[in-house]
Formats: sequence, structure tokens, C-alpha cells
Amino acid sequence: MTNDEWLSLAGAANMLGVHPSTVRLWSDKGILPVHKTQGGHRRYKRGELLLWSESNSKSREEALEPEGMMQEIVKNVRMQISEGRLQEESWYQKLDDDARAQYRLSARSLFQGLMTYAATNGREAETEAYAIGYEYASRARRYNLSYVDAAKAFLFFRDTLVESVIKVYNEANIPARRVTEMYTRMHTFTDDILISLLETYRKLETANH
Repeated sequence: MTNDEWLSLAGAANMLGVHPSTVRLWSDKGILPVHKTQGGHRRYKRGELLLWSESNSKSREEALEPEGMMQEIVKNVRMQISEGRLQEESWYQKLDDDARAQYRLSARSLFQGLMTYAATNGREAETEAYAIGYEYASRARRYNLSYVDAAKAFLFFRDTLVESVIKVYNEANIPARRVTEMYTRMHTFTDDILISLLETYRKLETANH
């Protein structure tokens, strides 16, 4: 393998030991050296990535901490959701199979939003929070859930996600101060989502009257 070798997005993620969504995010933010093909695909030069990795190791570690544990947290969230906790939720019992599948998927968009928020130090937080809140509100309206049930659904996934992140952080022996910081930031971000959800629900309700 030469330093002139071209890598795909997945290849760059593999080389840097991060999730592909992190490489995409860093590329779009101009943090990582990237080249675009005529077809619009991202390509990376091995030598440039090596140089970048060496010169950015410290800031990379700080930015990566949440991302590096992504797989473990996702696994934990999936386990929590499949353990029957979801079936016990009153709002979930009102949904058909299609709606239930959509709601299980919604945990992923919330997680991705949270990781984007963590990786960009909150710069995109407002837009991200609004978009996720809108998604939860419009889905609830589509499946005839009340705004109370819409909020309950969001809080279920929020709490499952927060529990999983804290559990994985603690098991990885992350210093307590960092765990507390992450906990506070997750609640700030998800509170903004909840406000967006309720505001959007009210607007959608008014528009349909």
C-alpha cells in the first residue's frame, strides 16, 4: 500500500478507526482533506490521511470519544428496545406493525443527531434539534397519537439512549467529570428536541383544522 493510494469513504473510516458517518461529517466541515470525483463521490489519499492523523491526534481523540463508542452504544440501545420494554409502553400498543417499525427506526435518527451534536461541539445543535423534533411530531400525527403520547414516545427513546451512553462511558472508565458533561449536554440537546416536537405538533394540528 502506497501513500498515493486512493481510499473510499469506508476505506478512510477503516484506516482512521472511526464510523463512516464521522468521516462524512469531518469531510463536509472541511476538517479532513478530501477530494471529490466527477460523480460527486468522496475520495481520500492515504498519505494525506496519515499526515492529518499524526498532526491531529489530540484533537481527534477529543472529538472521537463519543464516536469511538458508537457501536457499543447502538448495541446497548438495540438490546434495551428488544428486551420488551417497548411493548409495555401504552403509546406503542396503539400502533400497527408499520408504525412500530418506524418508531424503532427513530431511535437511530435521534442517536445520529446526538453524535453529530457531540462531534461538532454543538454548532449544528439548533438545526439538528428542530429537525428531529419535527420528525417525531409529524410521525405522531401520521399515526394519530396525541401530543402527550408523542412526547412519551420521544422520552422513552431519549431515556434509553441516555442510559446506554452513560453505561458504556462508565464501563470504558471515562472520568466522571466527562460523563457528567456528556449527560448535561445530552439533556440540553434533547430538551430542545422536545420543545421543537411540541411546537411542531401544535402547528400541524392548527393547520389541519
